[in-house]
Amino acid sequence: EPPYSETRFEEIKKEVSSYIKKIGYNPAAVAFVPISGWNGDNMLEVSEKMPWFKGWAVERKEGKADGKCLIEALDAILPPSRPTDKALRLPLQDVYKIGGIGTVPVGRVETGLLKPGMVVVFAPANITTEVKSVEMHHEALTEAVPGDNVGFNVKNVSVKELRRGFV
Repeated sequence: EPPYSETRFEEIKKEVSSYIKKIGYNPAAVAFVPISGWNGDNMLEVSEKMPWFKGWAVERKEGKADGKCLIEALDAILPPSRPTDKALRLPLQDVYKIGGIGTVPVGRVETGLLKPGMVVVFAPANITTEVKSVEMHHEALTEAVPGDNVGFNVKNVSVKELRRGFV
């Protein structure tokens, strides 16, 4: 195969499309862009080395997008929805005991909101407690939203009662 071969690109595109379909995604919603990261071709600007490439286009329920190089494809990615209207779900990644503060469960908010003063229930142990404070990167938060990795201080619960995997 010559470098920057259209045949090779189409072959890879076909293989990846079939895999994407198998795992439940729509290949029409994925931008396929031939690039050379090594040489920087088609990364930030259109490369003359691939005159056969007319550009990429995606179709999804939120609308269409198109472009010619990788940076445009990355810019066209839509941020995930942040389901703040749903019930709080925060799988615990770890639980710490911090001197002078107390028990601090840590995890990522998947849905809902976490605020100081809230009463929360940990499943499956069915432990109910109040959230004293919420922190992200050592800064106090008034509320944590989906996508935030947070630590939060809870009242009257020992480290031994909570464990990784609780929600």
